[in-house]
Amino acid sequence: MLDTRKICSFADYFVVCNADSDRQIQAIREAIRKALKQDGIPIYHTEGTADSGWVLLDVGGVIVHIFSPQQREYYKLDELWSEAAPVVRIQ
Repeated sequence: MLDTRKICSFADYFVVCNADSDRQIQAIREAIRKALKQDGIPIYHTEGTADSGWVLLDVGGVIVHIFSPQQREYYKLDELWSEAAPVVRIQ
């Protein structure tokens, strides 16, 4: 999770995570959707599909990226947003 408040005008935080399969990408997306719905938090926009290896969920101030390892390596968001302060990093 990256704190982008000081360097980004469209989001306060980025959540970036990996999933090892299309099925896992879909499961993570659904778990996030379900948890947000229970708390009454809308998802404003969704892009990508599990079979593409990348899904984005726009939750207003938080943008969630769910990547296959190959797509995460390709897009290199961690490098692109390297000036953002890490909030949480789980390996």
